[in-house]
Amino acid sequence: MSHFLPVETSRVHTMAAVDLAPHLNNVALTAMQNLGDGRLNVWGNSLQFETIPSGRLSVDGVPFETFNEVDSEPDNIRCDAQYLKLPESKADWLHLLTAAERRCEETVHIHYSSGAVDPEWIRVSDFWPARAHFGESLAATSPSMHYPHHRQGNLSGQLWAVRIPVTRREPVRALRLPDNPALHIFALTMETVR
Repeated sequence: MSHFLPVETSRVHTMAAVDLAPHLNNVALTAMQNLGDGRLNVWGNSLQFETIPSGRLSVDGVPFETFNEVDSEPDNIRCDAQYLKLPESKADWLHLLTAAERRCEETVHIHYSSGAVDPEWIRVSDFWPARAHFGESLAATSPSMHYPHHRQGNLSGQLWAVRIPVTRREPVRALRLPDNPALHIFALTMETVR
């Protein structure tokens, strides 16, 4: 019979939003006056501008910084193997506010201060109306789907909150995104440990 002894820890977890503004390259949230700007997929779909509030959004206690202040400016990163520098600190999780078409299973690469690079999975369910295929948390729902020339009121869209484990106990330096235009990143928060 095994016995578990309680262990006291003094680790403090904090959440730090990462500024993605320099990397935003795509419009996925539109209003009626700019429906044609939407680029959530090759057909020009987009979600209603009010789907996520500009500034802060909290999902399961994780705060995200969003960037949709103007409805015709880029509000997300369409993944194209971008290298995102992160605040150098020890972390347990990278939390992402995401969308993907037809589900995505991709590899991201976490870069550490020692020079080590680890591949990790990112799995994101479809932005079309469906249940979470990978167990993510639903972050936001658009009441309508936008097309280049009209709004489809009886069809919604979804954003997901996912997390990526950081397995090494050394400072994280950067995140390399996958090369997949079907995957979109709206926000990134590091869960750091001290």
